[in-house]
Amino acid sequence: MPASSSMSKHHEFARCLESSHISMSAPFHWLALAFKDIANAPILSLVYGLIFTLIPATIMYFVYQFDTHLVILPAVVGFALIGPAFAAGLYDVAWELEKGHKPTLMHSLKSMFRNPAGEWGFAVLLMVIMIVWMRLAALIHALYPNVVNPSFEQLSAFLTLGSIVGGILLVAVFAISAFTPQIMMERRVDIMTAVISSINAVKTNAGAMIVWAGLILCLVFVGFITGTAGFIVIMPLLSYASWHAYIAVIKTKKPRGYE
Repeated sequence: MPASSSMSKHHEFARCLESSHISMSAPFHWLALAFKDIANAPILSLVYGLIFTLIPATIMYFVYQFDTHLVILPAVVGFALIGPAFAAGLYDVAWELEKGHKPTLMHSLKSMFRNPAGEWGFAVLLMVIMIVWMRLAALIHALYPNVVNPSFEQLSAFLTLGSIVGGILLVAVFAISAFTPQIMMERRVDIMTAVISSINAVKTNAGAMIVWAGLILCLVFVGFITGTAGFIVIMPLLSYASWHAYIAVIKTKKPRGYE
């Protein structure tokens, strides 16, 4: 095989899709569109919302079951890691609404298998990162003071290192997962193309992505302080908004005709 042909295929395998430049206020527009999607597909949104709520509810169960706050930090990061892998069904609902179709549960479930190799590969990637985080969290836990009521000063090393490591992982996962599932679902491309394109899009729109990440963290926080009940609405809302974010940021050669 000629070298040029080999290089061409390699470039096709891990190419980078172009991204648009968006304003820092764009995330608020995505949320507004997401509210419209919920209003247009309330039953499907409720079904997926209930399913999603089982994840944080399980986290809270373990917090109370083991009667310790030490599981909260790794659990919240773990939730942020695995969440994007389960949103494909809701992306399909938003996509169907944009195309003027009536979304159905069966169609949205089938959408999870539009790009099985890429989607499973992405799920495995997130799982590996989650396992790494859990191992790091266990090591960081060794810094926790071996006293009954530790002071803030005694906790400082534990909290500082945990926050730094968790923050680095969250930033990395956010850049990787911001657009990867949506790209693989619509384009059916390989996982490397999707991941590289997602990272590039986040870097290109750093300001808007910081605002978007802040909104996500705030909504996730609201979900937890409501005893996870808020996730029934929050998870569909974030999933729909993430789809609209993808439509706004990742370019296509042929205009889609919707946002």
